[in-house]
Amino acid sequence: MPPPWSQRLLTLLQLTRMALVFTAIADAWCGLLLWEAHGRPDAGLLQWLDPWRLGTIALVSIGLYGFGMTLNDIIDRRRDARISPGRPLPSGKVSVAAAVTVCTLLLLLSLGSAALFRTSGGPNPSLALAAATLALIWFYDAAGKYLVGPGLVTLGLVRFCQALIPSAEAQAPFHPLLWQPLWLLNHVAILSTVCYAWEEKRPALNIKHWAGVFFTLATIDAAAIWFIGTNGPGSFLDNLRLDWRLIGPVLGSVAFIAMATRVHRQAGSSREAGQATMLYGLLWLIVYDALFAGLYVHWAAGVALLLLLPLAYGSVKVMRAWSKLVAASHRPDFKRAGA
Repeated sequence: MPPPWSQRLLTLLQLTRMALVFTAIADAWCGLLLWEAHGRPDAGLLQWLDPWRLGTIALVSIGLYGFGMTLNDIIDRRRDARISPGRPLPSGKVSVAAAVTVCTLLLLLSLGSAALFRTSGGPNPSLALAAATLALIWFYDAAGKYLVGPGLVTLGLVRFCQALIPSAEAQAPFHPLLWQPLWLLNHVAILSTVCYAWEEKRPALNIKHWAGVFFTLATIDAAAIWFIGTNGPGSFLDNLRLDWRLIGPVLGSVAFIAMATRVHRQAGSSREAGQATMLYGLLWLIVYDALFAGLYVHWAAGVALLLLLPLAYGSVKVMRAWSKLVAASHRPDFKRAGA
């Protein structure tokens, strides 16, 4: 039987969904490397790898990610008691008071780490962007997910804002490479919409929902591209850094679409396809981050970020195996009557 501390740790990790936190860390590290390379183009990769800033921005990501997942479970605890009774809160493995404490600590971790990141020489808007990301997370958990279309777009905006924390400036050119956060925004929003439909969630998506999501994304994309393109020292295209290197992320998107199509074709049901594609889609964010870092910063930076992919996938597999082991240890030992 696993020791008690092992079961408590598993419960905490399940509550905060920490297996996939590496996707958020990859987004932040990629943004930080882009910012470092743009601000100090004459320096080398080792100079761009500031340990303190890498550490503090990772803690920001951990805090934001864990806060969102924990808050979601606190708000959904009554609903989960009906449809997912095995989750930490409805199963009684963790109390509401303990979950609120964890949620509060993660909120403080994200804001405190963002403040430390800012004081260590990070971009001026970093703390404000961390607060904005927290606000988006709260909106999604408390209301957005019930509004369908706005909630799906909000999921993308959370990733967008989180990626801006280590990289957005308060003055022109404002961002070293707009395409990275914009790619994350569109990927997560579209992925969430497709998987929502495949998992046959309610209320079901209709043509207005689909049109609303894509129209909103197109509007945000156009506004962001216009803003960055017209606010900088160079021409519109120069400010956007629109060149051959963008082929990498484009091919990455094509590869993911092909993989998702295959998953849907081979899955036993549409619901299974949606769940699997959602997992692979979140992991694929690391691929995008590795491509942007490798093409716009240094090839070694891309390789280093890509190493987070097996780490994240391995964490998911370990969590599942760990959960099965703990569940098996709690199975009742039935005996024959009179034995």
